[in-house]
Amino acid sequence: MKKFIFILLIGIVFPQERTPADFWYSMQKAEKISFVNGAYTAVSAMKMHHQRQVKEQYIGNDNWIQPYYIDRYYEIVDEHISTNVEGHIDIIAKAMDAFYSNSDNANIPVIEAIRIVSMVQ
Repeated sequence: MKKFIFILLIGIVFPQERTPADFWYSMQKAEKISFVNGAYTAVSAMKMHHQRQVKEQYIGNDNWIQPYYIDRYYEIVDEHISTNVEGHIDIIAKAMDAFYSNSDNANIPVIEAIRIVSMVQ
C-alpha cells in the first residue's frame, strides 16, 4: 500500500507533460496517414449519419425548412475535410509535420490541427 501511495505521489509531483505534438511525432509515417484518414472518415460518417437522421425525422413534414444551425454545422464539419488533396492524405500528414515544427503549435490538439491544415490545403 505504501508503494502505491509513493508511486501516486511521484506521479502527481512529477507529471509527464506530453503535448499533442509529441503524440504526433511519436507515430511513423504510415500511422500518421492512417490517423488522418481515420479522422476524415469519422467526420464524413458523422455528417452522413446526421443528414440521414434529420431526413428521417422530418420526412413527412412538408412545412419543415432546414434551420441555419444545421447548415452551419455542416459547414464546420466540411472544414475538417480538405477537398484539394483528392486521396493524397500523405500531403496532410506532411503539412501536419510542418505545423507541429513550430513550437507555438505544440499544444494544439491533433484533430484541431488537422482542421487547420485542411483549411489551408
